[in-house]
Parts: sequence; structure tokens; C-alpha cells
Amino acid sequence: MTSPLLESRRQLRKCAFQALMSLEFGTDVETACRFAYTHDREDTDVQLPAFLTELVSGVQAKKEELDKQITQHLKAGWTIERLTLVERNLLRLGVFEITSFDTPQLVAVNEAIELAKVFSDQKSARFINGLLSQFVTDRKSTRLNSSHSGES
Repeated sequence: MTSPLLESRRQLRKCAFQALMSLEFGTDVETACRFAYTHDREDTDVQLPAFLTELVSGVQAKKEELDKQITQHLKAGWTIERLTLVERNLLRLGVFEITSFDTPQLVAVNEAIELAKVFSDQKSARFINGLLSQFVTDRKSTRLNSSHSGES
């Protein structure tokens, strides 16, 4: 049995993305995570890594809030519904990790881009890079402005 502690975070993000995709078609977080984590393994009676379940349950719990944050960074005339399911879930995963985990922002952006290259195409990877990079930049400037507004 592979220890959950030995799993790479990259592999667990891939499983989280796959679980989020299956949640789009009606299942529960536990089942989606278990299937994504064990589908290529001989031993399916394993403990799910906390990182995986925290990513998936966190994205599910904050889906509406994440979608609002993503929508704020879309070009005029675009809606979250207009994005592909792959893009939508990769963006949710990226924004959630940037805002709710101790993952360095650039790592979270890069990981979302790498997943886009695997599950979509270069055009999608560039789109995700652009949106998440803008999200990170806007967050930094918002934090800077709020820290300076207290100085008078």
C-alpha cells in the first residue's frame, strides 16, 4: 500500500481535478475522491490523502464564491457558464488553492496550467495562465492598497 504521505501534490491535484469533474455529473465528494485516487491502483482499500479531500471538499463548499471571483476576471461579455467544464474546474481549483491553502501562488498557477496541458490544450493553458495571473496580481494590489489605507 502506498503511503498517502508519499503521494506528490501534483498527482493529488490531478486526482482532485478528476474528482471535481465527476462531481459535475452527480456523485458525492467521498465517492468522487475515492474513484479518482484508486482507479489505476490494484489496492483500492486505502486511506484518502487529506490534501486531496480538502481540495475537493473545499472547492465544492466554496463553488459559488469561487465562480464569482473567476467571473470578475473574465472579459466583458463572458460568463462562467461559457467556459468549458475543464477550464471552469481548473480555475476553481487554482483560485481555491491560491486563496485557501499555504501553496505559493505561483506554484498554484503553474499546477493549474500543467493540468490544462494534460486535460485540454495550449489555448486553454494560456487562458488559465492569464486569468489566474491576473487574479494573483489583483489580490496583491488589493492587499497593498488596504495596508496603505490604514496609514494616514
